[in-house]
Amino acid sequence: MGRIEGRQSNRSEVQARSPRGGLHMVVSTRAAAWRPDIGQPLGGFSATVRVHIFGASGSGTTTLGRALAARVHAGFLDTDDFYWQPTDPPYQKPLPREARCRLLQEALAQHGSWVLSGSLCGWGDPLIPLFELVVFLWVPTEVRTARLRAREVREFGAEALAPGGSLHRNHQKFIAWAEGYDTGGLDMRSLSRHEAWLARISCPTIRFDGEATVAFQVSRILEKLAAGS
Repeated sequence: MGRIEGRQSNRSEVQARSPRGGLHMVVSTRAAAWRPDIGQPLGGFSATVRVHIFGASGSGTTTLGRALAARVHAGFLDTDDFYWQPTDPPYQKPLPREARCRLLQEALAQHGSWVLSGSLCGWGDPLIPLFELVVFLWVPTEVRTARLRAREVREFGAEALAPGGSLHRNHQKFIAWAEGYDTGGLDMRSLSRHEAWLARISCPTIRFDGEATVAFQVSRILEKLAAGS
């Protein structure tokens, strides 16, 4: 299923924890002018904001992407909208690699600034030079699974997902696939594959490990963007 689907060595690393605890964030950045009262950098941003946010299914990349795009007045795109062919039910048949990459590149070109959420490791690698900042989210499996189950119910209804329902088998396969993220190999959307991909990225990166509020994540990303402007 397709839902089943380098860092710079000379940077200094700064570690921070969210107010809620349980979050380990690794960033490499010089200090940015910061106003916690309004939650935005004083220095402003460069002419463009081009951020890619990725992680496991259920890690919150879409939610964070939408919030960040709204905050910086950028276009928002999600890789799922380009990965899949339209089907009923959805998420059944992926587009060919070349087609999805071309469509995504064309869509990004329509925006001066954009935030792109979702995973594109491998098929979207030609787009890597466009990224000005890459954000990686890791969330415990049990938290992601609970989010995914709730999301599936909202999208498809409890009856369709229940035993005997029209989507029960697909739902169970999807959840099992998502639960294998932390231990899966390089042949699937997994932690090992994402970390290997992240190691190749030369632009600045931020990694959030654990749960955090979207407001906290957005504030740290804005801080990073201001520091790099």
